[in-house]
Amino acid sequence: MDGFKDYFIAEFVEEYVSGIITRREALRKLAAVTGSVAAASSILAACAPGPPPTQPVPTPAPTPQPTPRPGVTVPPDDPTIEVADVRFPAEDGAAVMAYLSRPRGAGPFPAVMVCHENRGLVEHIKDVTRRLARAGYVGLAPDLLSREGGTDRLDGAQIPGILSNTPPARFVQDFQAAFNYLQAQPFVRRDRVGMVGFCFGGGVTWRVATKLPGLRAAVVFYGPNPPLEDVPGIQAPVLAIYAERDNFVNPGIPAIENAMRQHNKVFGRVVYPNTEHAFHNDTGPRYNAEAARDAWARTLAWFERYLKA
Repeated sequence: MDGFKDYFIAEFVEEYVSGIITRREALRKLAAVTGSVAAASSILAACAPGPPPTQPVPTPAPTPQPTPRPGVTVPPDDPTIEVADVRFPAEDGAAVMAYLSRPRGAGPFPAVMVCHENRGLVEHIKDVTRRLARAGYVGLAPDLLSREGGTDRLDGAQIPGILSNTPPARFVQDFQAAFNYLQAQPFVRRDRVGMVGFCFGGGVTWRVATKLPGLRAAVVFYGPNPPLEDVPGIQAPVLAIYAERDNFVNPGIPAIENAMRQHNKVFGRVVYPNTEHAFHNDTGPRYNAEAARDAWARTLAWFERYLKA
């Protein structure tokens, strides 16, 4: 699989079968990915429908997002951090929009790039960068829909189709640009830049790790594997976090585990029992508070070991 189209299809089918989204929503999402209502209908015809959704499903901005769980988020006006919307040039001349959070003070601080899920750069991902800033890192989340005008200007129904049909090399290019931007900032430790990504963003994180030798650490939340032939290019220690009930990502675990071991890469793996895909997202229907807290603690410990040491 060269791109993410198959991954998106599997994710939306799983959401439909699990009852998280309705048939109508599944058709809409699958049609955006495949480019055909007929193809989307054919895919769903082979699936047994799940029970009706029991709660609203988060949708991309500008539609209002579900309220995050109290005590989890870091507000933008937290006195210990600073936030800003920034732009920087990509190799192809495009202006990449991004959300920056950093600890107050001169620094320099280690930095962590953040890759969003398939909904784009929504408030939840911005909050993740603020959590990193509270923990002593510069957090930078690029909007991979910048060339299309940015997440906030798009209809949420368009976003899966755009991301799934975009060559992954463009995403890697945008994170190379983010890496270069961070290295040019006086408040960033140039030799201490890591990355974390969630779902689709986890898959992007894997691919960036294969192409960016300056990356010092990576944490992948339930992301699809990169091309296994690219694994030798990984220089960063990688922590991979999975959910036990993730039927479309977990079949790839043995392959990436074997590839990392065969090429003598630093690799950690955690599978959280009784959890589902996207369990870390506190605005989503699969949020698992206990697993999310532990996974975030492990994430910070990984970055503490490889970025702050």
